[in-house]
Amino acid sequence: MSHKYVFLFSEGKSSLRELLGGKGANLAEMTNLGMPVPQGFTVSTEACTRYYEDGRTIAPEIQEQITESLAKMEALAGKKFGDPENPLLVSVRSGARASMPGMMDTILNLGLNDVVVEGLAKITNNPRFAYDSYRRFIQMFSDVVMELPKSSFERIIDEMKEEKGIQLDTEFDADDMKKMVVRFKEFYKENKGVDFPCEPREQLMEAVRAVFRSWDNPRANVYRRMNDIPYSWGTAVNVQMMVFGNSGDRSGTGVAFTRDPATGEAKLFGEFLINAQGEDVVAGIRTPQKIEKLKEIMPEVYDQFAEIANRLETHYRDMQDMEFTIENGKLYMLQTRNGKRTAAAALKIAVDLVDEGMITKEEAVMRVEPKQLDSLLHPQFDAAAIKAAKPIASGLAASPGAATGKVVFTAEDAKEWADKGEKVVLVRLETSPEDIEGMAAAQGILTVRGGMTSHAAVVARGMGTCCVSGCGDIKMHEEEKYFEVAGKTIKEGDYISIDGSTGNIYAEAIPTVEATISGDFGRFMAWADAVRVLKVRTNADTPRDAAQAVKFGAEGIGLCRTEHMFFEGDRIKAIREMIVAKTVEARKAALAKLLPYQQGDFEALYEVMESRPVTIRYLDPPLHEFLPTKEEDIEELAGELKITVDELKQVIASLHEFNPMMGHRGCRLAVSYPEIAEMQTEAVISAAINVTKKHPEYHIVPEIMIPLVGEVKELKYVKDIVTGVADKLIADSGLEMEYHVGTMIEIPRAAVTADEIAKEAEFFSFGTNDLTQMTFGFSRDDAGKFLDAYYDAKIYESDPFARLDQKGVGQLIKLAAKLGRETRPNIKLGICGEHGGDPSSVEFCHNIGLNYVSCSPFRVPIARLAAAQAALKEKNAK
Repeated sequence: MSHKYVFLFSEGKSSLRELLGGKGANLAEMTNLGMPVPQGFTVSTEACTRYYEDGRTIAPEIQEQITESLAKMEALAGKKFGDPENPLLVSVRSGARASMPGMMDTILNLGLNDVVVEGLAKITNNPRFAYDSYRRFIQMFSDVVMELPKSSFERIIDEMKEEKGIQLDTEFDADDMKKMVVRFKEFYKENKGVDFPCEPREQLMEAVRAVFRSWDNPRANVYRRMNDIPYSWGTAVNVQMMVFGNSGDRSGTGVAFTRDPATGEAKLFGEFLINAQGEDVVAGIRTPQKIEKLKEIMPEVYDQFAEIANRLETHYRDMQDMEFTIENGKLYMLQTRNGKRTAAAALKIAVDLVDEGMITKEEAVMRVEPKQLDSLLHPQFDAAAIKAAKPIASGLAASPGAATGKVVFTAEDAKEWADKGEKVVLVRLETSPEDIEGMAAAQGILTVRGGMTSHAAVVARGMGTCCVSGCGDIKMHEEEKYFEVAGKTIKEGDYISIDGSTGNIYAEAIPTVEATISGDFGRFMAWADAVRVLKVRTNADTPRDAAQAVKFGAEGIGLCRTEHMFFEGDRIKAIREMIVAKTVEARKAALAKLLPYQQGDFEALYEVMESRPVTIRYLDPPLHEFLPTKEEDIEELAGELKITVDELKQVIASLHEFNPMMGHRGCRLAVSYPEIAEMQTEAVISAAINVTKKHPEYHIVPEIMIPLVGEVKELKYVKDIVTGVADKLIADSGLEMEYHVGTMIEIPRAAVTADEIAKEAEFFSFGTNDLTQMTFGFSRDDAGKFLDAYYDAKIYESDPFARLDQKGVGQLIKLAAKLGRETRPNIKLGICGEHGGDPSSVEFCHNIGLNYVSCSPFRVPIARLAAAQAALKEKNAK
């Protein structure tokens, strides 16, 4: 017996989702529940995988099984495929394992040709309906199978409306529809050089092939990458008997949800159109009516539908999204699936289903996508306004939220305009660390270059600011303060709006609404916290960020980047003085100016965090990042430092690095200039002593993190400097205070020698951004130039900087954790790269037994939920 690739709906069930896809499994389930489902069959996801393995051809045995299933379907329907006397028409739809709304294609009314359409007109005594169905089929088949865009057919329809002087499709009569069919077929022949295919079986095989092919279309690939859906899953194809919502005034079609997908309110929510087919509702060509109206038009159909909706929700124990058709007063169910919903609705529905006794708290925790929480914490566009707006371009959705403001092109302008009360969007080719103040002042950030983990994206997420990055369509004129895109010129001061959740850019001001965290949020997150094992800390450099993170449930700071504190006002002058200093004494004098600033910053952080742990990373970036690059800035700085322009240029040239990611930075700075580590230790420990004296109820245990260590002797050298300063300060203070010295594991050599490094390190924090760069051997800022080619070639399925590469980088983390524990069983292990807020990476950290993840403040709730789901998955697997 050959392998089974095709299943009648009556042969399936909902547990076969991986084989039948979501739609096929649910059609089978509804059939088993005795619901009015037009019968049909599903070509499995394995057939799709085989189609690609066989070089994009459908194997003869699969074609044979499709033909056999078609014969069984004819028997069930009492109609024959391609028979003008009693024709069977079918719809062909995709149905992947994970719901991918709008990503793949559908064909309706398949099986029609010039002969069958006449038979259909005769049987139904409704020639308008028959030819309307035929023209729709030609249009969809041409679009999906033959890649002739739908819009070119819409143009023919518009021309015909003008000729006839009408507004609506429904005003065409039967003769108009016949003419439309002729014009559609002529257009097809002009463009394809052959006649439109009239043999129904050929139409069917072509349609199945097209659905398989659509699994690999650009929009499906992008959607999968955004939603972590593996390419290897493939899609199933559902072939279903057609029922006709366009066969008159007692017919119609609609889409409904068992609860409101925007708010979660427990009432039927949906729309329908009388005398229409499914795509009319979805495509928004005509304005549909609210589902309640059906109660007036066809009360018996409405009651039957409401009862089925209720049964489906109870059966699936979740909010359902259903498609239905009414043919001459008879209701048919075409699909049900767990409905996509907004984050606010997801929370409300999960909490309500617990209160209704339908699911447990643990099940509720599994019902909300962690990434969805993002939108609850950021401003959003007004729903009606965004629906009416047309994007002019799109980039990468790098940091969620919505922003509207006047365009500015420099960080200085952003700060200056914002200080005057203007709302601004900062537009840059790419951002750099010195843009930080302007980035903080802007409502949103738009960059032409850079990926999901470029400087702009990482910093924006940390601040909770909306960011769209990598919009390569923009032609930038930074000096002249304007940019061009899609034939438009946008100048400084013009309004734009950007959507950090979709990547869309609009050339207009769109109103935004503030995020609101409801009571459901608190209850739901408490259920999540009750089951999670992994602790969640935050990456924060300012008291404002730290306070925000605590509000979102952070249990400490896993990464405070001290260099971010050096860019403000007088501080940058002091650090520049230190860089150009020629003697140790001059360097120490400059560092002495920085000391009170650093100490004050740390005191403010300790105050906000109270007794929660705070890990402070010592100076990490190469020194050249603190020096200017523009001629006028160099001249000004030389004057301030009282040295010649040539001398300053020599310093800048000497610090130039060919590969700054691998250059003179991290602990290498402290080895070259021990006085930097001395100053930072004095600031950290003195701050802890002062706050402890002020608040004896706090238990402050400073955690000092030495970055970029690759060799244990290097760590010991810097650690000896730290302990020398720290022990003396603590002894002089008369307090008892413990502190820990640890390191960031971000160099592969550190990971494979972690047993040695753990002799000196009391904790490891995995800096996965750098560890990923070093392991792959490419820079995250340059990877954007070739990653798209890698996605297209299916070499990578996701961005290794956004989602932890578990096979390579993950194995280094796992190894380092194991080796570290062998040397020091109680070593504390965490992760503080961008991956700390990515759900699949959080799950990996839980599975290998790390103590905590650390992420930007606005991703703390996401990490808390992801950690809870990881714990529940592990429990359920056992």
